[in-house]
Amino acid sequence: MHGPARAGLAAVAVGAGVIAALDLAYLGEINPLRRTISEHGLGDQGWIFALGVALLAVGSLSIGVSLLRRRLAGIVGAIALAGWSFGLLVVAWFPKHDWSVGPSLSGSIHRVGSFVAFLSLPLAALLIARTWRRHPRSALAAFLLGVASLLWVAGIATMVWIGESSGLAWWQVMPLGLVERGLAITEVGALVALGLWGASRITADAPEPLTAGRPTTLKASAER
Repeated sequence: MHGPARAGLAAVAVGAGVIAALDLAYLGEINPLRRTISEHGLGDQGWIFALGVALLAVGSLSIGVSLLRRRLAGIVGAIALAGWSFGLLVVAWFPKHDWSVGPSLSGSIHRVGSFVAFLSLPLAALLIARTWRRHPRSALAAFLLGVASLLWVAGIATMVWIGESSGLAWWQVMPLGLVERGLAITEVGALVALGLWGASRITADAPEPLTAGRPTTLKASAER
C-alpha cells in the first residue's frame, strides 16, 4: 500500500539532488542570487535540468496516488497536487526565455507552467493536510510548509506590485534567483512531508479510541 509514496519520495529526492548539483556545478556561471533555476535549461546541461524536474513531477504524481489510495487526500487536493506536477512537466519541456535572443513562445509557456506549479503545491498542501490534528507530525509539517509557501508567493506578488508602481522591472526589485530558490525549497519540503505522511503506517480511517468504544457501549446497553 505504501509503495507509491516510497517510490515518489525516491524520485523527488533524486530530482531535487540533480537540480541542486547543477546549481553547485555551474555556480561560477549562473548567479544563484539573480538567475532563476530554469536558467540551467538553456545551456548544454538543459537535458539534465529537464530530467531533474521531470523526476520531481513523476514523484509528486506517485505521492498523490498514495495519498488518494489511503484516503488521506480528497479530490480537490489531489487535483491541486496534479496541477503542480503538470506545471513541472511544462517547465521541463519548454525552456524559459533566452534574453540574449529575445522572448519566445516556449518561454511564455514556461512562465505559465511555473506559475501553475508554484501556486498549486501550497494549495495542495493546505487542502490535503488541513486535518493535521488527527494525523502524524508529517501532516502538520506539510500544512505549515504550505502556509510558508503561500507567504513566499504573496511576497513575490508584493514585490511585483512595488516594481509596477515604481516603474522598475519586477525582477530588479528583489534578488529573484534567491527568492525563487527559497520558494522551491519550501515547496519541495511540503511535498516531502506529504510523501512521508503517505508512506506512514497510520491510515486515515484508523478508529480513534473514543469513537471505537462508543458503538460497543451502545450495543451493550441495548442488549440489556
